[in-house]
Amino acid sequence: MDSRSHSRSHPRSHSRSHPRSHSRSHPRSHSRSQGAAGIIAHVALLLCSSCGTTGEEVCDATLVSNLPPASFRSSSQLSSSHAPGFAKLNRRDGAGGWSPLTSDRYQWLQVDLGQRTKIAAVATQGRYGSSDWLTSYLLMFSDTGHNWKQYRQEDSVGSFPGNSNADSVVQYKLQQPATARFLRLLPLHWNPSGRIGLRLEAYGCPYTSGVLSLGGGGLVYGLSPAPRRSSRDVVSLEFKTTRSSGTLLQAEGGGGLALSLEVERGTLLLLTRGPASSEPRRVASLGSLLDDQHWHRVAVERRGSQLNVTVDEHTERVRIPAEFGSWDAEQLSVGALRGLVSERNFRGCLENLEHNGLDLVELLKNKDRRVTAVGNVTFSCAESVSVAVTFPGPQSFLRLPWATSSLSEGVSVGFQFRTWNDAGLLLTFDLPEGGGVVWLYLSEARLRLQIHQAGRAPLELSAGSALNDGQWRSVELTSRRGRLTIAVDDEEEGVAHAGHPVSAGSQLFFGGCPAAEDTQDCKNPFGLFQGCMRLLRLEDQPVDLIKVQQRLLGNYSHLQIDMCGIIDRCSPSRCEHGGRCSQSWTVFRCNCSASGYSGATCHSSVYEPSCEAYKHNGNTSGHFYIDVDGSGPIRPQLVYCNMTEENTWMEIQHNNTELTRVRPSPGVEQHSVHFDYSTEEEQLLAAISQSEHCEQALSYRCRKSRLLNTPEGSPFSWWLGGPGPGRVQTYWGGAQPGSRQCACGLQGDCVDPQHYCNCDADRAEWAEDSGLLTHEESLPVRALVLGDIQRAGSEAVYRVGPLRCHGDKNFWNAAFFDKETSYLHFPTFHGELSADISFLFKTTASSGVFLENLGIKDFIRIQLSSSTRVVFSLDVGDGPLEVGVDSGVPLNDDRWHRVRAERNVREASLRLDGLPVAAREAPPDGHLHLQLNSQLFIGGTASRQKGFRGCIRALRLNGVALDLEERARITPGVRAGCPGHCGSYGSLCRNRGRCAERANGFLCDCGLSAYTGAFCHTEVSARFLPGTTVSYTFGQPHESGRNSSARPSSIYSDTTLRGEDVSLSFSTTQSPALLLYVSSHHGESLALLINKHEALEVRYKLDASRGAEVLSSAARSLADGRLHAVSLRRRTDAVSLQIDQRPKEVFNLTADGEFNAIKSLVLGRVHDPEDVDPDLSRLASLGFTGCLSVVRFNPVSPLKAALLHPHSSPVVVTGPLVRSSCGSSASANPHAAEDTRRLSDRSGSVGSGQPLVNGVRTDSALIGGVIAAAVFVMASGLAIGGRFLYRRKETYRSQEAEGVKREDSQDFAFTDQRDSQSVSTEKPKEYFI
Repeated sequence: MDSRSHSRSHPRSHSRSHPRSHSRSHPRSHSRSQGAAGIIAHVALLLCSSCGTTGEEVCDATLVSNLPPASFRSSSQLSSSHAPGFAKLNRRDGAGGWSPLTSDRYQWLQVDLGQRTKIAAVATQGRYGSSDWLTSYLLMFSDTGHNWKQYRQEDSVGSFPGNSNADSVVQYKLQQPATARFLRLLPLHWNPSGRIGLRLEAYGCPYTSGVLSLGGGGLVYGLSPAPRRSSRDVVSLEFKTTRSSGTLLQAEGGGGLALSLEVERGTLLLLTRGPASSEPRRVASLGSLLDDQHWHRVAVERRGSQLNVTVDEHTERVRIPAEFGSWDAEQLSVGALRGLVSERNFRGCLENLEHNGLDLVELLKNKDRRVTAVGNVTFSCAESVSVAVTFPGPQSFLRLPWATSSLSEGVSVGFQFRTWNDAGLLLTFDLPEGGGVVWLYLSEARLRLQIHQAGRAPLELSAGSALNDGQWRSVELTSRRGRLTIAVDDEEEGVAHAGHPVSAGSQLFFGGCPAAEDTQDCKNPFGLFQGCMRLLRLEDQPVDLIKVQQRLLGNYSHLQIDMCGIIDRCSPSRCEHGGRCSQSWTVFRCNCSASGYSGATCHSSVYEPSCEAYKHNGNTSGHFYIDVDGSGPIRPQLVYCNMTEENTWMEIQHNNTELTRVRPSPGVEQHSVHFDYSTEEEQLLAAISQSEHCEQALSYRCRKSRLLNTPEGSPFSWWLGGPGPGRVQTYWGGAQPGSRQCACGLQGDCVDPQHYCNCDADRAEWAEDSGLLTHEESLPVRALVLGDIQRAGSEAVYRVGPLRCHGDKNFWNAAFFDKETSYLHFPTFHGELSADISFLFKTTASSGVFLENLGIKDFIRIQLSSSTRVVFSLDVGDGPLEVGVDSGVPLNDDRWHRVRAERNVREASLRLDGLPVAAREAPPDGHLHLQLNSQLFIGGTASRQKGFRGCIRALRLNGVALDLEERARITPGVRAGCPGHCGSYGSLCRNRGRCAERANGFLCDCGLSAYTGAFCHTEVSARFLPGTTVSYTFGQPHESGRNSSARPSSIYSDTTLRGEDVSLSFSTTQSPALLLYVSSHHGESLALLINKHEALEVRYKLDASRGAEVLSSAARSLADGRLHAVSLRRRTDAVSLQIDQRPKEVFNLTADGEFNAIKSLVLGRVHDPEDVDPDLSRLASLGFTGCLSVVRFNPVSPLKAALLHPHSSPVVVTGPLVRSSCGSSASANPHAAEDTRRLSDRSGSVGSGQPLVNGVRTDSALIGGVIAAAVFVMASGLAIGGRFLYRRKETYRSQEAEGVKREDSQDFAFTDQRDSQSVSTEKPKEYFI
């Protein structure tokens, strides 16, 4: 491969060592050695031409200093002593350099190097002894002196830094050497106190290559026959063309298989062809705008069925069909399909055409028999001259005079254009003698024509569609003999008949109009055109745009003539993670919908990295997408997050988590099952890696089926676990890796002490070996092989549970910086094109730097600039850019705050907590690469700014978590971990739940709440039947130690209450019905009931000598089967009652307001008539049929105590009581329940691990039914024994109910806020005693 190919394959070899840097050399030292240096450089240039273009060449010879004056041209010159020939570095000839007649942006200096040359660097200097120099400029290159191409740094930045005085030299080393004959420099800015002044030099070396010009023909290369060549084939070439389509190359081989490269609409397509079908199959498409008549490099490397396809600097790896794995190409056709002359053949120039390092052009020149020319092939590059003009901005326009012999003959205008914009003015002109105006413009990517004539209705025509695709489009506007037509790409689509011929006035405007103050003859209501035009024709006469450039024809403003400056900002696409790219002339946009990512380039994940993170956002159990590496390459995965326990569990299902029976099968020695997980391999391993603990249940129930131990020592059964296909594991659940034991062997309680597994006892009775696999290196279980199943009488049942993991190693990973001078340092952050940073912080300081990383010029920094403002600042070479977010509230409140910053090629953005995103757009043609080279500082800074004092946690950079704690343990002034989380997350504990601190995180203690769950948010509900009773007995004074914070608190029986807070939810169709009854030792009582009118009544009897006071609510129809929430509050004689969201009702009692010596609280049927007010005895005996939920009486939650803490609470249950989800909003709303169930019922795909027989589930149900019946009989017997035994009986029922709840609570999370709102908004309760 030659040096050109070599340098392009290492695009960052220069830019990394000298990132956007320029060097300055002292003029005196240069002038002293100028003569000798010129001679030495000239000799070196001659010697270099003989050494070829190898990858190791030194390419830094001077190219300009020895050229004659005729090699220099310019747009103008101030005088003969300011001529372009004097613009040589360090020379003082003439006036000491070149200066144009006028200093404006239309000036240029051009150098003809005499032949195509590799240009590696450019140096500039001001005009000697003057105040004239450039401060920035553009570089253009060309092979012909026409069709210039702008050189861009990093494929985007077009301007180069210039000088700061007239004498110093500023040299810029091109990141990618350019190959051209002509160099043109265009001044952008210059010393405001002087003029444009320039001396320059270019450095490089000669460039030689074998060139072919193909005019529809091509060449055919016969490859060497068998024996089989190397499995690696490389074909490389460079091409240039003005044709948007054509076959570039085709490789044919055995079996009728072929690979071809074709240019289609300016894009390179890789196609495969097979014998079964003549239709080619597209494998890949690369590149864009390849018909721009500039050189483009193509390389195809084949390794078996793997191809690396390169177009210019972009490489794509593709896999072709498997049949190409053993395929050998036998013939290579270049430019001509199968050696035939066709319109589909390539037309243009080729160079550096090589196959496995063999120069095919050189073979053709030497008439090698392996290479044959077909059709029109010459050894030069014949290029047609087509001058284009670029309209880059809002002030661009081109005015041309209209001159015709007869104004009555009509008008004919033609041109070609290309653009990415869907709107803009293409052409406008006035009709003669003020007769109207004509507009030809783009709108919605269609060509439209409007003619407004005085006294006539407007005439409108349209043609074409999707004309903003970047392709050259031809347009013809013709008016002849009353027939008006517009045609796009030679297809007439708009035709109209005008009353008389349409003709033009004295001038035409293309692309836009001059500023309003300059002319009244041009109006543009359709917006500016940004794009290129060429081949302009007026009355079939071509327009000479070079004369326009020389100001000899027409007029223009802000145009780039003799070049098309179109850029495809979507090739390659900067949109990440599958985002779809679209563009206009100046910017690109990414459509991130359905990608799971957000931001200007679809870089940042919209999902949290773990279930732990979702929990601390306040979410409850359910299915969630987690993205374990954030913006990294691993895609989001759907998992189930179980937040009902103290730990937050992530569950990943596979295709067989059921108990599955295995019976002997004829001829089957082993039973093998494979498990397919619902997530991909890399997602699975990443989730395990970041979790604090993972486990998987593995169980084996057996009868005459041994498990591990055989007489000869090898195991009967084993399983495979770990990464990839897994490794063979010979231990069982509950044991240690390598032990070849089961859990009973480890614990020493196997049924046969001679063996280490229960099943290895080989008994006819059922036995079981089960336990948890917790060794992460062995997870997940990939396959299971069962070996002792073929004997008569052998039976076995196995189960491999889902993978369950809890914790997030990164989420709570924190460091505390106790001084402003303390910091942690990490290796340099590499986020050249995309960088995202996220972390949480808490502090009491008003300012400080969270993070900083520096480069030579570039930097990135995030800091707390004040107590209410976070700032993200950076510099990628365009100058400092700052994005800030003001919180409006203090951030130094010692609570956790979340920061997310992102920088990409489009913008920099900053997000703080839940506030709106702040963003600043990057310049459209600015620097792309963020180049850092120092250490990354966390909590401090290398630039001596004020460090951060406080905690930083969960720090991620581009999705990669940094282990702050590990580094903090070895760093003075920094402590690992950061306690105190309730201040930030305590508000997540609802319904009187209390936040309890943990080392990593917090826990909601629901002991004083009628609710349960991770955030005390899940209702505790039960279905009541007429015979159901829940009786809560208030404790004696000496029982003060009975209840802990983990259980409902008690009120003592000698307590006198001057107020109550009662709340519950119910649903029933029974009327009348008793909901709740509280009695005292002195005959006082409180009752909540539904009367026969379906209204709620509250009956207070606070004086045993008087009757009960009845407080009736105005709410009706409460026995409608719907869920209703009741809140009752009494303070002495004042009572307030609220039902659902209705207004509160206020009542006043006439009694003294004291509830003395309360005895018990009953839900459902009241059995003891002595405890009941006589007026309610009949109603109390009926019991309650329906649902009761979240029952609370002051700090006591009797229903929760009965269901969750039956043996540790003073509660007695009689009759059937089963926990239910009837009190949840999902249960009350059938649509919500349906949605939740559907989400919960998601299952993985079924594969080879599908159960052979699911009879175990049926058997289990049968056995369970028998056991339940037996227990019920026993429980009924115990009921006769005495009242104190009810608690023992109810223990079983409560445990059974709790098991049911674990299912229900996941599917029916309580979300009805009607009751919780009334509770949570109240002040802390004060009970009057």
